[in-house]
Amino acid sequence: MQSDLIKHYFPTITEHQISQFNQLQALYEEWNAQINVISRKDLDELYIRHILHGLGIAKVIQFKPETTILDVGTGGGFPGIPMAILFPQANFHLVDAIGKKIKVVQAVADAIGLSNLTAAHQRAENVEGKFDFIVSRAVTRTAGFVPWVRTKIKKASFNELDNGFLFLKGGDLEEELNEVKLPHTVYHLSHFFDEEFFETKKVVHMTLS
Repeated sequence: MQSDLIKHYFPTITEHQISQFNQLQALYEEWNAQINVISRKDLDELYIRHILHGLGIAKVIQFKPETTILDVGTGGGFPGIPMAILFPQANFHLVDAIGKKIKVVQAVADAIGLSNLTAAHQRAENVEGKFDFIVSRAVTRTAGFVPWVRTKIKKASFNELDNGFLFLKGGDLEEELNEVKLPHTVYHLSHFFDEEFFETKKVVHMTLS
C-alpha cells in the first residue's frame, strides 16, 4: 500500500489518516485525466515527489492545534493537502492563481473529508487575514515572494519555531537566500528521508526578524 511509505516515516499516524493518504492516488489520477495538474512522471511517483515531499515540513515542525497555515501557489494541493491530513487540528488555507487547480484541490479535500482545509482561487497578496506560517513549494525566488505576503504573518508565535515562512526548495540556495537578508535556517530533507529524490531537497524556515 502506498501509505506504507508514509507510515514508515510517520509511524504514529492513525488508521483514518492512512485511509486518507491511500485515497490520494486514485483521486489524482481521476482528476488529472480531466485537468492536468501533475506531470505523468510525478503522478507515477506521487507519494514520493508530492506527498512525502510536502510532509518534509513536518520533520521540521509539528504544528500545534489551532495553528493557521497559508499555502501559496498550491497547484494541485501540495504541500497543503498532505499536511492537512497529518495535522487535523491545524487550519490550512490553500490558494492558487489558476482556478482549475483549486477546483481539483477542493474536490480532493472533499472526497477524503478534510474539514480543516479551505481553498480559494486568488492571488496571495489578495488573501485576507493573517497566518502563523506561510508555506510554498518553489513558486518563485524568495526575494520576489516575500514582499507579496510578509504582511500576512501574525506577530505572536506559539509553536516551537517562530512564525514565518516554510519553503520547500531544491538545489544550491545560498545566493537566493542571501538576496533576502532575513534570518533563516536550512534543513536538508536527506537527513530525514532515504529516497534519492530528496538528496538536493530542503526546507527553509525564514522569519521577518
